[in-house]
Amino acid sequence: MHSVINYEQRGTYGNNKYRGNCSGKVIKDLLLHYMGDSIGKPQKQQASFCEVFAGGGTGLDVARELGFKNSIHLDLNGKFGPSWNAMKDEIPVSSFIFSHPPYHDIIKYSGNVWGQPHPDDLSRCGSYEEFIKKLDFVNAKIYRALKRGGYHAFLVGDVRRNGQYFSIIKDMTWFGSIDAHVIKTQHNCFSDQKNYRGKFIPIKHEHLIVFKKEHLWAIPIKFNVNLEKDLRDSKHATWKDVVYAAMEMIGGTATLQELYDILADTEKTKSNPNWKAKIRQTLQINQQFTPVKRGVWKFVDLEAIA
Repeated sequence: MHSVINYEQRGTYGNNKYRGNCSGKVIKDLLLHYMGDSIGKPQKQQASFCEVFAGGGTGLDVARELGFKNSIHLDLNGKFGPSWNAMKDEIPVSSFIFSHPPYHDIIKYSGNVWGQPHPDDLSRCGSYEEFIKKLDFVNAKIYRALKRGGYHAFLVGDVRRNGQYFSIIKDMTWFGSIDAHVIKTQHNCFSDQKNYRGKFIPIKHEHLIVFKKEHLWAIPIKFNVNLEKDLRDSKHATWKDVVYAAMEMIGGTATLQELYDILADTEKTKSNPNWKAKIRQTLQINQQFTPVKRGVWKFVDLEAIA
């Protein structure tokens, strides 16, 4: 395998009409790479392979082709034995686990792709925040189910909703050491049939992250924290940063007094008793600003100058 993978043809694995099914070639290459030593061995000597969110049976077909006798495939849809509930049921201890969860609500599975709507279907979460919380719960459970030295291969894409971009891998919690981060190109997406306006960039990739369980007791955990910092309260902002923001705030042209009023209580002015002189100096030495008349400054169109 390489850090970028591309399968233009998904292969004959699984039900190709089951929406969201990934190419079986992804799972096959992962198993060959991480579990190649088990292939061809008697069942008792094979490492255990488990697929979570098994969907349309892709992983099952791959496992059969490679000769895995003890693979386990779990999904709420009940196509592989009793319905498996990710929020309530346990995961068998395994050497390698592949999971391909819903991408939030891009495809609603229960009640649409199969059966009736189910409250524990991750694709039917009421909000993105609820989805991430439940996904974290499942991923923690997957990590606990790994044998020491085992791997969790996690495939997921990004989501765009109402003009807002959501990066699932950024927002979720990571459990385990990172063994690999692979970019998978996408083909034959439902979104390919749409015409987009404006500066929209269609999503044509997915993320395949392979986590490793190296220790029995210590759990490497990485999570994202979203913070919003006011530039006026920042000790790291430059004088040009705050002067530019103040001028932009009032339309691109400002009197010195207007700039003084806006910047009077910022961190920059609190630490400099001569802050008014510093504002004037900033205007004078930076080519982004030009005087209109005495005591009045405006932005310079640098593109026009270039």
